[in-house]
Amino acid sequence: MSYCINPACPQPQNQNNLIKCQACGSVLLLRDRYQIIKPLGKGGFGATFLAKDTSLPGAPICVIKELRPSTTTPNVLEMARKLFKREAETLGKIGHHPQVPRLLGYFEWKKHFYLVQEYVSGSTLKQEIKKQGQFDEEQAKQFLIEILPVIDYIHDQGVIHRDIKPANIIRRSQDGHLVLIDFGAVKDHVNQTHMADAGTGETAFTNISIGTSGFAPPEQMALRPVYASDIYALGVTCIFLLTGKSPNSLGYDQINGEMLWRPLVDISNWFEEVLQKMVEVSVRHRFQSAEELLTVLKKESEQKQLESNSNYTVKTVFRDEPTVFNENQADFSWMSPKTQMAQKIRERNTRLEKKSPDPIRPNSVKMREEVNKGYLTTVSPNKTIQLGTKAPEKWTASNLRSAYIKGRIDFADCDLSRLNLRNAKLSGANFYGVNLHQANLQGADLSDANLGHGNLTNSILKNANLTKAYLSTASLAECDLRDADLTNAYLNGADLRGANLCGANLTNAMISERQLEMAKTNWWTILPNGKRGSGF
Repeated sequence: MSYCINPACPQPQNQNNLIKCQACGSVLLLRDRYQIIKPLGKGGFGATFLAKDTSLPGAPICVIKELRPSTTTPNVLEMARKLFKREAETLGKIGHHPQVPRLLGYFEWKKHFYLVQEYVSGSTLKQEIKKQGQFDEEQAKQFLIEILPVIDYIHDQGVIHRDIKPANIIRRSQDGHLVLIDFGAVKDHVNQTHMADAGTGETAFTNISIGTSGFAPPEQMALRPVYASDIYALGVTCIFLLTGKSPNSLGYDQINGEMLWRPLVDISNWFEEVLQKMVEVSVRHRFQSAEELLTVLKKESEQKQLESNSNYTVKTVFRDEPTVFNENQADFSWMSPKTQMAQKIRERNTRLEKKSPDPIRPNSVKMREEVNKGYLTTVSPNKTIQLGTKAPEKWTASNLRSAYIKGRIDFADCDLSRLNLRNAKLSGANFYGVNLHQANLQGADLSDANLGHGNLTNSILKNANLTKAYLSTASLAECDLRDADLTNAYLNGADLRGANLCGANLTNAMISERQLEMAKTNWWTILPNGKRGSGF
């Protein structure tokens, strides 16, 4: 079926073989190229459609976003043109990240403006919650850990998204990764001017969209967004995932303006404080960056693993001395002083319950004797007595391959050094922060994989498929990348000192000339511009 995009059309559905709409006479093939299949959504300023690009073999699916000004008066038309141009430029700038849709084209046609984007198959988080129910704490933490690097990336490009919400995050059906969509509300370095009339519907507009009610923080609604504004929207999104309720249905404290969400969630006190700092009304009390928040989450995760894997010795102290505990504690510096004290007390009580020897048990005779002598036996780090410790997860080449085949795709921060993963099929896997030092990945399929911030020094990636792979800030020093396919790979910030790129295909890869100068190339190396040899 072909769909007519005329908003006034009484019967937009048409047969495939028709050139014009039977109901209103509008041309059905947009720009003699794009066949609209069905609408995906609409708002006060435009609409989004699923389409086929009939000019390409196989007529691949794409998304057409139409910016539809409410009037065609010169000033409104010019404002819409600026908005359209800015979104196109932004998508062109940031669309090389594997979790951001690529811009495929843009054009103006009959006083309407159209963006053509990569189609991301999957369900939005809003749809996912409606179908499967709300997240628990661990799912919410994993959501943040996966989406924060994407937000950090767009902020590094000087872009504020300004409309982060569950409906704008898709879980890609291909690999289960989260994809951030709809950059129509972005703010970059374009100066803002006010528009007299606001848009209608859920999203309000000035000359640029200011976001969605309930998800946008106060400073953004006042047209003064900052990077921390996206952190607020992400926090509200997380609360939605935990409660299944939209922010406007939760209510607000009439005195301080804070959202009333805490009684509705069943999460730890620590994570509750994290969320509260994300959605602070005052910008200065909020997490200031995605990187800062991600650091806090990862420290807590590492601390849990440390506590479960650490060995302890018995230390004896007098009753009137302060009790000594494991010093490898989580960082609470981001909390308020009052909250820090409460959290430390909770952590202390938890450690006492989990790690202190039980003086009543028969196998603790010596400890019982120490208590009778007027001493208090406590636990301190460093060795000899293991109290229910758990060995860290060990990865071998075989169990990693098996885990991937069974559906696991998240191997972030894992130690996979020196593993033989030759010809492994690991497309779309998340290896963010992974240690692959001296690993053998010759001929491996790592297409669409996230290897950002990973350690791949001295690894073998000869003939590997790294198309669309994300390798930002990864260490590839002395890496063997001969004849590897790096088409559309993102290598900005990657360390390529001594890397062997002889015969590698870097067509459309995001890589600087300076990075290439540090690597080894030859006549058979295909450069980002599609040419062979040296020079861009």
